[in-house]
Amino acid sequence: MWIATVGNIDWPSRTGLSPAAAQAEYLGWLDLAVKLRFNAVFVQIRPGGDAFWPSRYEPWSRYLTGVPGQDPGWDPLAFMVTEAHRRNLQFHAWFNPYRVSSPGTGGTDLSKLAPGAPGRVHPDWLVAYPAGSRLYYNPGIPAVRQFVEDAIMDAVTRYGVDGVHFDDFFYPYPVAGKDFPDAATFARYGAGFASVADWRRHNIDLLIQELHDRVHAAKPWVAFGVSPFGIWRNAGADPAGSATSGTQSYDANFADTRRWVQQGWLDYIVPQLYWHIGFGTADYATLVRWWAGTVAGTRVRLFIGQAAYRVGVSGQPAAWNDPAELSRHLAYDRQFPQVTGDVYFSARSLRSDRLGAVSRLAASYYAHPALVPVLTAPDRAAPAEAPVVTLTGRATLNWPAPAGATSYAVYRFDAATRPGPCAFADAAHLVATVRGQGWTDPDTAPGHRYTYYVSALDRAGRESQPSSPARSG
Repeated sequence: MWIATVGNIDWPSRTGLSPAAAQAEYLGWLDLAVKLRFNAVFVQIRPGGDAFWPSRYEPWSRYLTGVPGQDPGWDPLAFMVTEAHRRNLQFHAWFNPYRVSSPGTGGTDLSKLAPGAPGRVHPDWLVAYPAGSRLYYNPGIPAVRQFVEDAIMDAVTRYGVDGVHFDDFFYPYPVAGKDFPDAATFARYGAGFASVADWRRHNIDLLIQELHDRVHAAKPWVAFGVSPFGIWRNAGADPAGSATSGTQSYDANFADTRRWVQQGWLDYIVPQLYWHIGFGTADYATLVRWWAGTVAGTRVRLFIGQAAYRVGVSGQPAAWNDPAELSRHLAYDRQFPQVTGDVYFSARSLRSDRLGAVSRLAASYYAHPALVPVLTAPDRAAPAEAPVVTLTGRATLNWPAPAGATSYAVYRFDAATRPGPCAFADAAHLVATVRGQGWTDPDTAPGHRYTYYVSALDRAGRESQPSSPARSG
């Protein structure tokens, strides 16, 4: 699930919380993820030219204390990563590359930025769009791109994040009748490009390609992914596009997401398919089919961005008043092996569980734990050794850590069952995923005997062979 911090959407619930209160709230979100049997959280740690860690490049986020640049007295990112891993949840660090301010955070008034903020030191890096409303770093300035990458890499190199994540905001969504005011930047840096649009796409291409390479050079196991607006281009504008008629990220945000997939500059992509099945402008089923075809034959994993926030909300199309709409999405996705997961926006909507839709979804599709997909270097070897498992008492397993192991998967069978190789691909037998080197089965039937197997997984999610069986008495 996405946990949004901008505007205090999900977390922290408000500014000025004490460290203990903010930490308790965050743990509540992780507990919800565990309850729903999710296996990853995507947490926004750089919502707008700021940081949820003691960054060497940017000021503390105003969404912590209410004051931009004010030290909250603790390191949220260190806490968030540690606690996610304690529950064996992947932690994807979610960054916004270019946003600096919004109307609610001072608009275009530079004095409202933190003292010493990069935008105050380099006002020439900033663009106001629309005029008087918001500030953005100018994506067309090479020094800006270098700075944004450096600010992100500060978190990657210093913390144990599992992924680097962007959402759909690159160049800002266009405002009718107002072009993004970067003509002078284009005149300086746009030589050789036939149009401003091509040059803008090139600027975002460079950010994606360079950051992908930098992340993997520093930590090959850290995944890099993007969650773009759900439509790349409509077929009416490009025969390679989808049979849709909505906003196109290629033209609106200058994000050529199809090219990023084809070039292998991403490890995963999460298109925001925030529409219902049968929606005329942008049919969910049509877009899943298009995205599945786009990633087919590549190493890029496809997850689907799901609109939990629409369910049961007044003013939404009637389909979202049906508690089965999200469940129908996952049922449809099963036709496409390219779809390997889902991410839900946002955490608050999952907790509210309007119409019982989330409970229904979890009961039908998340009844068992799930391993995370291998996101990086799938051709590399898995941990060479399986754990050596000992069983004590009725159902307590322990094992020493094999070389290269980060987490473990525990499988359970009836004692009389002799599992074949395919049995370990059946989620019904996966009873736990853990980070520690032991586990006690909380769900054994009196008088029933079981056989357990444990496999080791490395930081990228590659899995060893299962251990020798451990049989209960």
